[in-house]
Amino acid sequence: MRSHLFHAHLAAAALALLPTAARAADEAPAAGVKPIKLIYRDIPPEAQETPLDVNKATRAYLNFVSGPAREKSDAYFEGGYWIQLWNFLINLGIAFLLLQSRFSSRMRANAERVTKARWLQPAVYWVQYFLAVGVLSLPFDIYVGYFREHQYDLSNLTFAGWLGEHGKGALIGLILGSLALTALYAVIRKVQSNWWIWGAGVALAFAIFGAVIGPSFLEPVFNKFKPVQNQEVREHVLRLARANGIPATDVYEFDASKQTDSVSAHVSGFLGTTQISLNDNLLKRCNIAQIESVMAHEMGHYVLNHVLKFMFFMALILPLTFAFAQWAFRRLVAARGEKWDVRGLDDPAGMPLLFAVISTVFFVLTPVLNSMTRQQEMEADQFALNSAYQPDAEAQVDLALGEYRKLDPGPLEEIFFYDHPSGRVRIETAMRWKAEHLQELRALQTTTPTGPATTDASVR
Repeated sequence: MRSHLFHAHLAAAALALLPTAARAADEAPAAGVKPIKLIYRDIPPEAQETPLDVNKATRAYLNFVSGPAREKSDAYFEGGYWIQLWNFLINLGIAFLLLQSRFSSRMRANAERVTKARWLQPAVYWVQYFLAVGVLSLPFDIYVGYFREHQYDLSNLTFAGWLGEHGKGALIGLILGSLALTALYAVIRKVQSNWWIWGAGVALAFAIFGAVIGPSFLEPVFNKFKPVQNQEVREHVLRLARANGIPATDVYEFDASKQTDSVSAHVSGFLGTTQISLNDNLLKRCNIAQIESVMAHEMGHYVLNHVLKFMFFMALILPLTFAFAQWAFRRLVAARGEKWDVRGLDDPAGMPLLFAVISTVFFVLTPVLNSMTRQQEMEADQFALNSAYQPDAEAQVDLALGEYRKLDPGPLEEIFFYDHPSGRVRIETAMRWKAEHLQELRALQTTTPTGPATTDASVR
């Protein structure tokens, strides 16, 4: 789902799930069954040497993904840079079109005819605005969300399935957006010049609300959750959870394979609602060592309070963003308000302009927001290494980035466009950790079965 403008940033503030996948070798499928792409399990000889040369081992892992596979992932991710730009420009263009044509002011007039209650008019306006933007941006959404994903073999959804999921996401955005904007415009009418302080509080409150209800109420709209049936996986994951003080009593799986082959998981909730969830791709494609590595990373986010820390970060960013929005809005309305028939900041007809200004701020702040989340991802990687003791499994899973993300970008490219560390950085971190823990790893050495959901060895 691609949310629209301001609502998109509220959803982003709640933090996304953390997808990981890896370079895979196809398993021979039964007739008519899609092959399961097992995550590559070999440890290159360079990663088994003593002493361990970190750079040499890192390069050996990266060389597993080369030729057409590397070119394909690089092309997909680099194309995403342009997708971000075009998404931003299209939203600005739609906002300008709605204002310049006075279609926005007509939607405001419709809202006033529907209800005389001023507090409800922004919600009525929002329904019209959301539908208008949804229709105008639908061709771009279809290309990005369906055709482009299939072009790079990253989606398992039929077109009807994609439309269904897009529609569900739109309905959620419509409902939550109505609530958020009703509250925001109530604040604008009440406090006027100081609205940016209280408005930022409203935005932050809804971001927290989304983070809280997401795992229990929103994710089940798209996927079915059930307890993990593989008892070996369940016990390994719960053992990790107990060792790190995570109050979970079960592990759940969800059917993400209907959407993608990527593996993902998350640990979420608080006040007795903590839930550990992993997708069915993780069970199908990974062995126990790789599952432990992924789950330890997710537990790191939970134990290190990353969602809460990100909310504190947004508590600094949002007031500054809203203060700038107030300044820019007033000046633009002073210059163009009469032509657009926008009366002032508390006029719902100005919503496209307000969203466009806020969207511009967040677009400019993309490297800052990416750096914040990238730092948290690195902290979670370090936590996983220290908890699971699986550096080679970590490197193998990190190669997943080679399915949909450029593995070895330049430094500036990573700063501007990556909200996770690059595959090269993550593998290098795992190999550096391994070089410092060779003795402990040898003490824990086990045999290396080859099937899914089995143990693996970090050192041979």
